[in-house]
Amino acid sequence: MMRWLDNYPKEVRIFLLASLVNATGSALMWPLTTMYVFDELGRTMANAGFVILIQSLGGIFGQLLGGSLYHRVGVKKLIIGSLALNALGLFALPWISAYWVVFICAMGWIGLFSSLSLPAIQAFIGFRFAERRGELFNIIYVANNIGVAIGTALSGFLADFSYHLSFVLNGVTSAGFAIFFWYYLSRVEPDQGEVHLTKRKTFPDGPGVWALLGNTRLYLFMSLGVLFLLFGNSIWNTGVSPYIISEGMEKRMYGLLWTLNGVLIFVGQPFTSWVKRTMARTSTAQMTASAVFYGMAYIVMITMYSYPGMVLAMVLATFGEMLISPATPAFISEHAGRAAPFYIGISGGIGAVGRVIGPYAMGVMYDKQGLIPVAWLATGTAAIALLGFVLHAVLNRNREVKEYGMDT
Repeated sequence: MMRWLDNYPKEVRIFLLASLVNATGSALMWPLTTMYVFDELGRTMANAGFVILIQSLGGIFGQLLGGSLYHRVGVKKLIIGSLALNALGLFALPWISAYWVVFICAMGWIGLFSSLSLPAIQAFIGFRFAERRGELFNIIYVANNIGVAIGTALSGFLADFSYHLSFVLNGVTSAGFAIFFWYYLSRVEPDQGEVHLTKRKTFPDGPGVWALLGNTRLYLFMSLGVLFLLFGNSIWNTGVSPYIISEGMEKRMYGLLWTLNGVLIFVGQPFTSWVKRTMARTSTAQMTASAVFYGMAYIVMITMYSYPGMVLAMVLATFGEMLISPATPAFISEHAGRAAPFYIGISGGIGAVGRVIGPYAMGVMYDKQGLIPVAWLATGTAAIALLGFVLHAVLNRNREVKEYGMDT
């Protein structure tokens, strides 16, 4: 890993380290939210689900808003401000959790500001490191997942000691990330390309929001594909998890699946690099390949219907995840020009809808019919995602990079 990073400038390596630390801090909290509401606050699981819903909706709105504000307020104010406000909400949680309505609002606040900076960070990477943006999106994805694995592993130990400590440490890492960006962006010199645009307040002489939204071929079918992939991926929490429990397996068997996911994201890079070199050289081809891997994962789950089948399905689904995650911001950065932040936010917000509605829809189906129908539903969503990505690739086959990503 370190030899691999030696090929990148020092500022990239520092950026990756900061991202890893921030991802570790974020992962300290999200696995514990349901446990905290149920155990510490003494609320029902329905209450816990509602809190997660509010946080997720805040995240969707944050992605949409973050992309729209990139050129209006500037990358520095947007990233630092959203991270600082996210840290403020996390620091406040231990003090306000006794007030249920205030706690719900705070979780929506945290969901909003934790997501507000995401389109800005991705767009900034795409602008500043344009020649190697595809590689950088991939290694940042790997670094973030290493951080998630570390944070998730630590969260259980911290919860035994104090839930509140987990919230505070998450706030510390968010505030630390804000300080890092303040220092980093203060030293960045505007260079050739798009970096200087981050200081502009608006799209100069550019199209309005409705005109940008009207350019559907750039983002819509790709975003819907991601939506259906995230919908289908809910099967792990609302299909596999209860199945393992109902079959009398140890709960750690479910945890091992996610351990496998985290390990593969790191050690499976040579395989996905080979796929990109030989079969999926463009970002649109990588999206299509991702849907194929996800579909194969669910078919394996249907045909094998056993824990070894779930292990193989997790392997295939992880490869699908590794292909799709860097591909979508890379495509937008390559083709949307100055409007890249806007489209990254829009696509992220649309895709996140699948993560919101998937668990409920699959949970209802599992309660009525069990794992196999849920797996068939996931297979169907992967097929729809595949169609969306193929249509996206066809519509953008001969697309040239436009200043605002607009069709001419």
